Amino acid sequence: MPLRTSRFTLDPAFSVGEVDPRLFGSFVEHLGRCVYDGIHEPGHPAADEAGLRTDVLDLIRELGVTAIRYPGGNFVSGYKWEDSVGPAEERPRRLDLAWRSTETNRFGLSEYIAFLKKIGPQAEPMMAVNLGTRGVAEALELQEYANHPAGTELSDRRISHGDKDPFGIKLWCLGNEMDGPWQTGHKTAEEYGRLAAETARAMRQIDPTVELVACGSSSQAMETFADWEAKVLAETYDLVDYISLHAYYEEKDGDRDSFLASAVDMESFIENVVATCDHIGARLKSKKKINLSFDEWNVWYQSRTEAEVGALDWPVAPRLLEDNYSLTDAVVFGSLLIALLRHADRVTVACLAQLVNVIAPIMTEPGGPAWRQTTFFPFAQAARYGRGRVLDVRVDSPTHPTAKYGETDLLHATAVRAEDGTVTVFAVNRSQTEALPLEVALGALDLTAVVEHSVLADADPEARNTLAEPERIAPHEVAGTTLADGTLSATLEPLSWNVIRLA
Repeated sequence: MPLRTSRFTLDPAFSVGEVDPRLFGSFVEHLGRCVYDGIHEPGHPAADEAGLRTDVLDLIRELGVTAIRYPGGNFVSGYKWEDSVGPAEERPRRLDLAWRSTETNRFGLSEYIAFLKKIGPQAEPMMAVNLGTRGVAEALELQEYANHPAGTELSDRRISHGDKDPFGIKLWCLGNEMDGPWQTGHKTAEEYGRLAAETARAMRQIDPTVELVACGSSSQAMETFADWEAKVLAETYDLVDYISLHAYYEEKDGDRDSFLASAVDMESFIENVVATCDHIGARLKSKKKINLSFDEWNVWYQSRTEAEVGALDWPVAPRLLEDNYSLTDAVVFGSLLIALLRHADRVTVACLAQLVNVIAPIMTEPGGPAWRQTTFFPFAQAARYGRGRVLDVRVDSPTHPTAKYGETDLLHATAVRAEDGTVTVFAVNRSQTEALPLEVALGALDLTAVVEHSVLADADPEARNTLAEPERIAPHEVAGTTLADGTLSATLEPLSWNVIRLA
């Protein structure tokens, strides 16, 4: 029996908020082959004079990323920023405790800034400071080295290293996942909250306009979740601009229906953190709103990682976390993007973790090609067409049961209205077997035509792009989608990510 029609109404009078370009950020960590043999491979046929792979730079531009968080991640909690500046051949090699690897420091702070400039003006630095093994003094030194124009030992040291102009880093993360027992220098909420407040206060003495992200919970499943946010914000509320969220999802024990509904958990996580932030704001009688930085999110098969890392004996740039994503993974990934857009009023920074090779939309082979994973396409389309104002979407959808989340809508959707009045609908059909009819009432919008209906779907839910078949999966056009008498009518293929553009 076919599924009943799913429906929703779009009205410009009912919206969520403007999309901040930083919602389409990403993440480069010194982990596995993200940096070395990923974005930086001197000697590769496509490498430029700085050793950056130009084929990878082209794909990053196509992907459309904005803010790029660096240098970690767990890596940052043992990071000595001084190791990453000055002549590359003189930089020390260090043990990276987070990933049982050896860090050469050949790619460092200056190279990161130069990399962003080559991507383009939309690529903004988002720098993390080490609050695991270090503290206030080192954060201030890094800030001064990076941002002060000239005339002090640290700023003049930067100039002597060949960077006359300050780096102008405005967005800073105050540590990483400090709630996690796996983190080097792990702290209690009270310990971290106090340190984050002291660091924030001091950094604002150098520059009152910096934007600061306090560490929230590493996942909603943490035992300390919500209590951690409350205690950290009690110390930092008036000193920071954002609190972070991290979430990764994977299919477990063959429960694909629950995996396809992963965004139910993501939306719950966002709404619970917003509630906690606003509770602390109310308690402090503050009119300020803390926004959310969802600065790590993705599909990641973490269940494979512990053994992978534990087997390492301090290599340089090992193959780690190189998940090869299926069509199913890409549909879940698209649904996570929809969840972020649906909360654009409070989620104003988000970073896809990570950018190249490590749980990434872009893969490379040393000395060989670079190619797009299945997850590349939803991100690139959302980054291109998800700009403007998110409209309030409340679906009337068939549901199905899931083991983890109970009855769940088969339709997950949002819509974004651009400045020129055009509208893009992003929609996922979570049914593995049935096409989903869709009707959208557009009466209050001046729209007359379907510009495009693009779908990412395949008869094989396990289909992937690989080195051998780099173009096995890509979006294709859908015929038969119509707009008549103020109603959009479409059919969403089973297990699919859809982008429907209207003008």
